[in-house]
Amino acid sequence: MRIKNNMDETSQVFERVAQYFGLLADPTRLRILSCLCVDERPVHEVVEQVGLTQANISRHLNILYRAGVVGRRKVGNSVFYRVVDPNFVDICRTVSITVASRDIGEHLGISIEHCIT
Repeated sequence: MRIKNNMDETSQVFERVAQYFGLLADPTRLRILSCLCVDERPVHEVVEQVGLTQANISRHLNILYRAGVVGRRKVGNSVFYRVVDPNFVDICRTVSITVASRDIGEHLGISIEHCIT
C-alpha cells in the first residue's frame, strides 16, 4: 500500500509540475513575463510593449495570476501586474539563454556540448 501511495503522490506532483511548465509553453506569456520581470507595469504598458490586443493580454495575465506567477493591484482605473514567483523568471532566463546559445552555436557551426565540457 505504501508504494501505491508514493506513486499517487508522485503522479500528483508531476501533474502540477507539468501545469507549471505549461505556463511557459505559450510565447505570448513569455513575452508578458519578459515585460514584467524588471518592474511592475500597468496593463496598458504591457499591451504596448507586447503589441497584442488588451483582451488577449488580459486573458494571459489572468492565467498567470490564477497560477500564482504574477500579482496584481488596482490603482484608480489601472491594474498593475508584477512577477511574484522569482523561480519562474529564473527558469525563463535559463531556458531562453540555453536555447539562444544553441541557436547561435548551430548558426556558427559550433557544438555547444564541446563548449560546456
